[in-house]
Amino acid sequence: MENKEETFEYTYSAKQQQEIENIRKKYLPKEEDKMEQLRRLDRSATKKGTVVSIILGTVSALILGVGMCCTMVWSETLFIPGIIVGIIGIAGVAAAYPVYLSITRKEREKLAPQILKLTEELSKQQK
Repeated sequence: MENKEETFEYTYSAKQQQEIENIRKKYLPKEEDKMEQLRRLDRSATKKGTVVSIILGTVSALILGVGMCCTMVWSETLFIPGIIVGIIGIAGVAAAYPVYLSITRKEREKLAPQILKLTEELSKQQK
């Protein structure tokens, strides 16, 4: 008599496998696929213009405030200089958006070859 016990054990947990995969992804070297690279390049085209225009607008608004303060608080001595300072502040605030557009246009022109190459590669993969 042969007493052969054949047993088969199998344990599978989808939740556990997903957790294992998530932990594994944290330790793998980060590979940037072409679509993610395209998104990153597109975001970088507007980032520089946004930062410069926000700084210009904020500083100009502060200058406008100083000019208003000169005309209202110290009107007997600084009324005319306050108007001049206020006009400079208004000009800076008004220039913030055109500066944004100009910088963004230049950045897009600089990034255009890379972005067009990536979009062409991605379009070929789709077909």
